Amino acid sequence: MRSRSCADRPEELLEQLISYDSTRYPKYIPEAYCLCKGCLTGDYGEENLHFRSTPVFMPTVILHRTTSCTGGRYVYTEDYISIPVGCTCVPEHEKEAQQVNSSIDKRAVKLLGN
Repeated sequence: MRSRSCADRPEELLEQLISYDSTRYPKYIPEAYCLCKGCLTGDYGEENLHFRSTPVFMPTVILHRTTSCTGGRYVYTEDYISIPVGCTCVPEHEKEAQQVNSSIDKRAVKLLGN
């Protein structure tokens, strides 16, 4: 899969990937990943590294299937997770402006793990 960036499609500021786990309910969860290091600002939408594109998380309840059965039915445990659902811009400190966006790092690690 080719890596995408702001320069490729500036109208797309995030990418949605579907997380799948057969032992989880829901099995499929869409997750948003920020594609930009900075934020698109100005009259022509150029990327500004004085701002950082950062993920917005939403707390969510999911159910994990255990190996136990009761009355012929699976037993589930409740779990709370944070799901990235979008991106927003935050001011960047001057010395941090050259560092890589944390959302992009997590996406790369997750893709390598699959």
